Amino acid sequence: MLTIKRLIGVIAVLTTCNFATAETNLIKVNQAKDANGKYAMAMVELALSKINRKYEIQNIPGELTQSRNIKEVESGNLDIMWAATNIEIEQQLAPVRIPLYRGLLGHRIFIIHPDSQSKFDTVKTFDDLKKFTFGQGRTWADSQILEANGLNVVKVSKYESLFFMVDGARFDAFPRGVQEPIGEIAKYPNLNLSIEKRIMLVYRMPFYVFCNKANRQLVEDLEEGFNKAIADGSFDNVFYNDPTVKDVLENVNFDDRLVFELRNPTLPADTPIDRPELWLDINKIKARKQQSVSLH
Repeated sequence: MLTIKRLIGVIAVLTTCNFATAETNLIKVNQAKDANGKYAMAMVELALSKINRKYEIQNIPGELTQSRNIKEVESGNLDIMWAATNIEIEQQLAPVRIPLYRGLLGHRIFIIHPDSQSKFDTVKTFDDLKKFTFGQGRTWADSQILEANGLNVVKVSKYESLFFMVDGARFDAFPRGVQEPIGEIAKYPNLNLSIEKRIMLVYRMPFYVFCNKANRQLVEDLEEGFNKAIADGSFDNVFYNDPTVKDVLENVNFDDRLVFELRNPTLPADTPIDRPELWLDINKIKARKQQSVSLH
């Protein structure tokens, strides 16, 4: 039989274990306002719901550029961020190597001024495309990819400036992931913007969650959660029901576009290109869109 003293000791140990199990870990993140950020946070919340460790997300308000966001996570002031990956970012932060958009972000269409459509209608070869100028963020991996493939890039620091600059003809086009332009154009109703109708650039472009390199536990927990969500189908459920992805399936004319495949020299060597379940095949997008049409 347990003596009272031993019984108290056992209760103390069990209580300590319960407190440890119930411990909540805080994740500080710059508050998501754009469509990519909201989608990334939906995926983070899904991943965290699949694991046993408890986390609480604390949203820190304020507008941060990507470069500033990287520094805040690197310094430990924030715990996670999201971005298209490249070698430089992966040298600074630890990626969770699950492409949140399943590679869809690497399918790029253009935001243009409507008056420019007639110029793009004349494009027949990639050399024709090299005559145009393209706006991008200064620190974005896409800037390096476009330049490496011989395109002329105008780089700026502030994301919002790119919409005003394309409206003002400071460059010809603003390439975006296929899921981005519809919502983005809607945010700027006073600007004269439209989606270019004929051309698509395609390259491998994983969009990851990144953590501080010292926080290996969070990286492992998120990876575990994402993989469980992929296995049970809930990852795809969030992906296909995201409003911007739905807009892509309903409104982007994949079949009619002239596609140029680009190389991505910024793609880190550890990118999981050997895991087909992580990547979306553009032919499956077409098939899904055709199936959706046939059901109506």
